[in-house]
Amino acid sequence: MNRVQKALERTSDTRALEIGSGILPHVGKMFKDLFPGQKALIVADTNTYEVAGRTVHQLLEEAGIVQEEPYIFDDPDLHAEWRFVERLDGHLKQTDAIVVAVGSGTINDLSKLCSYHQGRRYMCVATAASMDGYAAYGASVIFEGNKQTFECPAPLGILADTAVIAGAPSEMTAAGYADLFAKVPAGADWILADELGVEPIDTFAFSIVQDGLKDALADPEGVRSGDEKKIEALIEGLMLGGFAMQASRTSRPASGADHQFSHLWDMEHHTFHGHAPSHGFKVSIGMLASLALYDQLLATDIPHLDVEACVKAWPTAEESDRVALELYAGSDFPELGLRETRAKYIPKDQLRDQLNVLKTHWPRLKERLQAQLVPFSEAKRRLDLVGAPTDPSQIGIGRERLHMDFIKAQHIRRRFTILDVAVRICMLDHWVDVILSPEGVWPPLK
Repeated sequence: MNRVQKALERTSDTRALEIGSGILPHVGKMFKDLFPGQKALIVADTNTYEVAGRTVHQLLEEAGIVQEEPYIFDDPDLHAEWRFVERLDGHLKQTDAIVVAVGSGTINDLSKLCSYHQGRRYMCVATAASMDGYAAYGASVIFEGNKQTFECPAPLGILADTAVIAGAPSEMTAAGYADLFAKVPAGADWILADELGVEPIDTFAFSIVQDGLKDALADPEGVRSGDEKKIEALIEGLMLGGFAMQASRTSRPASGADHQFSHLWDMEHHTFHGHAPSHGFKVSIGMLASLALYDQLLATDIPHLDVEACVKAWPTAEESDRVALELYAGSDFPELGLRETRAKYIPKDQLRDQLNVLKTHWPRLKERLQAQLVPFSEAKRRLDLVGAPTDPSQIGIGRERLHMDFIKAQHIRRRFTILDVAVRICMLDHWVDVILSPEGVWPPLK
C-alpha cells in the first residue's frame, strides 16, 4: 500500500485523489463517481480558467454532465478574504450545483468554505503545486482583519494533472516547495511539544507528513525545471500534509512557527511592490527564521541551563497579559495576542517542571531534533535553487521589523513551538540578535 492509499484510509473527508501526467480527462469519471446525477459548476479565476477550466468544462460536457455557467473571479486583488466568500456564497445560493474548483490556494479555500455554507461537498482540479491546502480540513480566510481557519470539509475528490501543474509559473512551484519544506521545522516543533508534555505526537499524522518528506525535497533544481516526476513527488507531499490535517483535525502536522510568521504578515496586510507576497514565499522566510532558531538551540548548553534564573524571569499572568495587549495595540486584532498567550501561559511551578524535563531529556531530544532538522545553510541553498526567497528583504520585510516579528509571532498562536522554548529559557532576544548580527545568517543590509 502506498502512502496516498494509506492516508486515504484515515482521511475523514477526501475519498479520491488522482495524481499523474495527462489525467485531466479523468475529471468526468471522478465527478460521476462522487456526485452521481448532480450538476457541476466550475469555479475559477481568469488565469486558472484559461489554464485548465475551459478544458474541464468541455470534458464534463463530453461526459454528459449538466453544468451551470462557470463562475469566474476577475478581480485582480482576489485573495481568501471574507468579501469574496460573500460573493461566492451569494452565487451558490441560486443553484444546487456541485462546485468543481479549478485553481490553487485562493480558489480552493473559497470553494471549500462556500460549499460548506451551502451544505454540499465539492471537488478540486489542482493547477499548481503552490501550497498544502488542497486536501486540508478547514479554509484559511481573512475575516475582520484576522487570518482564521474556518472549519469545513476538504474536497471529496482531487485531481492533479502534473502536465498542467508543471506548466504553472515557476514562482508558484517554488512557493509550494517552500511550503512543503516548512514541514521539517514544523515536525521539530511537534517533537518539542511531545518531549515537554505539551502535545503528544499523533504517530499516524506525523508519519504521513514526514515519511518521504526529505526525498521529495531532495532535487530543488528538478522541481524548478518542471520535471514531472519531481513535481509529482512535490504535489503528493503537499496533498499528504492536507490528509494528515484531516486525520488529526488540526494543522499541527503541517505547520509550526514557520506559519506563525506568515499569518502575522497576512493579518498586518503586508504588501511588497503593491501586492501581498504568496503564502509559500512568506512561509519560506518564516521557515528559515525557525531553522535559524533551531541552529541556536542545538548550539546551546541545555544541560547547564539555570532553571531557577529562568523561573525568576518568568512573568506573572498579569504581566504576560499586559505585554500581549501592548504588542497588538492599534492593530486590527488587539485581543488576539492576549487570547492566544493566555491559552499557553503556565505558572512558575509548571515552568520549573517543564525546564527540568528539557534538561533531563536533552540528550534524547537533541538526537531527535538533529535527525529531523535541516540546517539553515542547507535549507537556504535549496530554496535559492528552487527560486524561493531566502532573505526577508525579498518579500519586503526589513531587519528592524523582523526583530520585532520574532516576538510578535510567538504571541499570535497558542501552538507550542521553538519560539516558546526560546522564551522559556530567556534566549529569544539573544538568539535573534545573533541571527541579525553582522556575523549572523541575516546580517544588516548595506
